[in-house]
Amino acid sequence: MIVITGATGRLGSQVVDRLLTRIPADQVGVSVRDTARAADLRARGVRVRRGDFTEPESLAEAFENAAQVLIVSANDTGGEAVAQHAAAIDAATTVGATRILYTSHQGAGADSRFAPMPDHAATEALLAASGLPFTSLRNGFYTATIPLLLGNALETGELRAPADGPVSWTEHADLAEAAAIVLAEPDLIDGATPPLTAPNALDLNDIAAILTDLSGRTVRRVIVEDEDWTAGLITHGVPEAQAELLLGMFHASRRGEFATTDPALESLLGHEATSVRTFLEGALAPR
Repeated sequence: MIVITGATGRLGSQVVDRLLTRIPADQVGVSVRDTARAADLRARGVRVRRGDFTEPESLAEAFENAAQVLIVSANDTGGEAVAQHAAAIDAATTVGATRILYTSHQGAGADSRFAPMPDHAATEALLAASGLPFTSLRNGFYTATIPLLLGNALETGELRAPADGPVSWTEHADLAEAAAIVLAEPDLIDGATPPLTAPNALDLNDIAAILTDLSGRTVRRVIVEDEDWTAGLITHGVPEAQAELLLGMFHASRRGEFATTDPALESLLGHEATSVRTFLEGALAPR
């Protein structure tokens, strides 16, 4: 059995959908905090059990009989996130899983300026120390982050944000498909994958140009001082700690931490990865 954690989230739910096109539903299990949200999966024949990284005792039943466990990384950061990942790794080991997969990041690194990246690096170290075969999926930066950075650019004609660097923005759907392929073919990749990214790295100047082309209205990139940007977020109700964490993403991109591209994702998928332009076309389409 293959068990997927976080299966009602944006990435995990798509992994399950794509995995079900490759293997029978009775070979798939999910570990979720709220089983009611997974009622549709149960109706499709998937085993649904409650599992919470913050309650390690719940994971033994959630992971029962798992040959493989996909650990979708926690939303927390710092020691809490690493402790949650450690609990999931321990539980997978205890139930006798033969492989662990983990949704890491292309920028995983202990010295990163973006807080989740050292957490990914620490989790990869735990996986290596577990003694189990593992696959660390080094996913590109999610394209879905872009709308969060735009603010009201389409209304004002100004994309205002701190100085940034190129990012190899990558779609959830492509990464979910890649994860499903690796789960269905467990001998395909051992250890950390190459960066699983779309083929191009774009900065916000590039994004502004695409928005201009798609909307027919000029969108100008305006660089805002770091302090002014975080102050604006806080004024609009974003907690200070969250604002500082988001600023770290810009610091990291300036250092080129997310600029790497690699053909591995498209090779794995057997088709082109979704471009930022295609994503934004969908995001801007009338609802």
